[in-house]
This record gives sequence, C-alpha cells and structure tokens, in this order.
Amino acid sequence: MLSSLMEWLWQDKFWLAPNSTWDQMEDRDGLVFAHPRHMLPAVPLALALVAVRLIFERFVGLPLGRWMGVRDQIRRHAKPNATLEKHFRKTGRRPKEAQMALLATQCGLTLRQTQRWFRRRRNQERPRLSKKFCEASWKFAFYLCSFTGGISILYHEPWMWTVKKCWENYPQQTLQPELYWWYLLELSFYISLLITLPFDIKRKDFSEQVIHHFVTITLLSFSYFSNLLRIGSLVLLLHDSADYLLEVGKMLSYAGYGSACTAVFFVFSAVFFFTRLIIFPTQIIYSTWFESIENSGPFFAYYFFNALLMMLQVLHIYWFCLILRMIYNVLGKGQVGSDVRSDAEESDSTDDEVALKGPQLKNGVIQGPGTEPSNGPRNRAAGRLANGHIPTT
Repeated sequence: MLSSLMEWLWQDKFWLAPNSTWDQMEDRDGLVFAHPRHMLPAVPLALALVAVRLIFERFVGLPLGRWMGVRDQIRRHAKPNATLEKHFRKTGRRPKEAQMALLATQCGLTLRQTQRWFRRRRNQERPRLSKKFCEASWKFAFYLCSFTGGISILYHEPWMWTVKKCWENYPQQTLQPELYWWYLLELSFYISLLITLPFDIKRKDFSEQVIHHFVTITLLSFSYFSNLLRIGSLVLLLHDSADYLLEVGKMLSYAGYGSACTAVFFVFSAVFFFTRLIIFPTQIIYSTWFESIENSGPFFAYYFFNALLMMLQVLHIYWFCLILRMIYNVLGKGQVGSDVRSDAEESDSTDDEVALKGPQLKNGVIQGPGTEPSNGPRNRAAGRLANGHIPTT
C-alpha cells in the first residue's frame, strides 16, 4: 500500500511541466539534476544548527551583548501564593479590578499588594533582554552570511538580472553544487527555527510566524523537488536582503542605541518595501504566473507554487502594516518605540501608588501618571526599546 501511495504521489504531472518525465531528470553524461533525496540531510543539519546556535549565543552573543551595554533589569520575584498562582495560570494574567479585589480578600492582602504580585509574576514570564539580544545576534549572523553567500553564487548568473531566464530549458536544468548547498542550508535553518519556536520569544504574531516557517519550508522543498531552484533562489535572496537589517536593528534596540536603531530601522523599512512589495510581486510573482508557462501549459506545481508565493505576499503586507505603525511611532515620538507585537516589562513600582499621589515635583521634574524618569537619552531609549522588536519577516 505504501508503494502504491508513493507511486501516486510522485506522478510526473504533479511535479513537472507537461511532456516532462522523471526519466528525463536522471543523472547522465556527467550532468546532475535535482532529486528529492538530496534534501534528506536537511533534518540532521537542522539539529546541528540548533547546537551551533546554542554555542554561538553562549560564547558570542552573550559577550557581545555585554560589550554593547545590554543589561537585564533586576526583577523581584512574586512571593509564592497558591491562590494567585492558580488564577494566573488558569483564569488570566491580568485580572479585572473586581477580580483583583476578590483575590485580595481571599488571600488577606491589600489591593495594592495583589496588583504588585501580578505585575511581578508577569515580569517573570517575560524573556530577559540578554536572551532577546542573543536570539537576534544569531539570526543576524546567519542572514548576513546567507545574503553575502547568495550574492556570490548568483551574481554571475543571467537569471538574477533577467528573471525570465529562470524558465529557459525548464525543467531540464542542471544542478549547481554551490546552489544546492545554499538551498540545503536555508532549508535546514528554517527547520531549526521551527524546532526552537516553542522556546524562542513569543510575540503577538506567533501564529503568523508559524505559518511563515511552514510556508517557507514547503516552498523550499517543493521548489527543489520540481527543479524550480532558479526562481526559488531569487526568492531567498530577496528575503535575506532585509532580514539581516532587521536583526541588527533589534540588537541596537536592545543595547539602547536609539539613534542608530532608528537609522537602521528606516533603511530596513525601505529595503523591505522595495524587495517585498515592489520587486517580489512585479518580478517574481509576475514571472511565475505568466512567463513560466509561455512554453508549456499550467500544471499542478505551477498552481501550488504560486499559491505559496501569494501566501508569502499576504504575510509581507501584514508585516509592512506593522512597520508603518512603527514609522508612525518614530515620526510621532522621535525614535523607535516598543514593538507593537510585544508587551513591555512593567515597572516594579505600583501604578496605583502613583495614581493616588498624583503628579509630583522631584528634582525639578514633574513625575506622575504618563511621565517618564529623566535619566539621560540613552537610558530613556533603553527603557522604551528594552522589549522592542522590529516586525519579523
């Protein structure tokens, strides 16, 4: 039964253009073609990348963060309380005022003490700044290496400059060893991201990240199986061109370099817009929809591949909307604010105490609800950016 299923799955009409067969794709006369079995090492290589990441973050990312001035805030842990912990775990992390008053009565605490307990407990769940920096530094290192490597591989290829050439003699296009290794490494990296996703920093667009990783892995695998490496390599290059800027922007944000972060953020926004919302739809998607079938009719891989590209484009539009919101914050506040997807770490001082006392004058500075301690531009930037991220792509 398994053999019948595999025979049905690998039918020529599913993967190859009309009038093309797997027999034509067999290696011969020193010519090598892409075969599905070539991607089998991706899983063990992904596990190896997870190990490399742990080593990198421990011995490179963490010392680099300390050198750049990344410091974790001192947190006071919430005292053990079974009643409050049960509510926190099962009912909600942010009780309403009526629930808070009831919990305070049940535990013999004041309302202020109960509010403080929930603030401290929420802070315990949030990842520390050093963890965020290490994660960003690892992705920055990979994306930068991948982008420069991709440029070196594709720079002399005619299809990089004329997308229509991706379809010359398709699907009987020979496999280039360097393109294979780049493809394999990219696929392994995204599989490793999927493996570590439950342990990485969770943001409000967690579902979108899961969809993005699955679409990317499927797109990489399917394009290799169907020998769509040329157009697939251009998709990879376009994405990597903005991703490393995204990660270095995060690193600067966590280190409190507000001005540098803002500058990188605007460069990233411009590159993202140009590559994802202009080049990607007008060159890549246009070519896959129209130029790919000029010499052959549509087939299953044609529809499936284009569907995956359209899903990516929807995610691009969604993330660019988040970028626009951050640009609005930059123009309105003068610098990059907190990530619209992330919760900022809450101050251990109680908001209700400040609200009860009202605005006060301290050292010539008005302090109170909605005000900010004036302790230097670098610290103000670090306070706003401590939990900030530029939207993930």
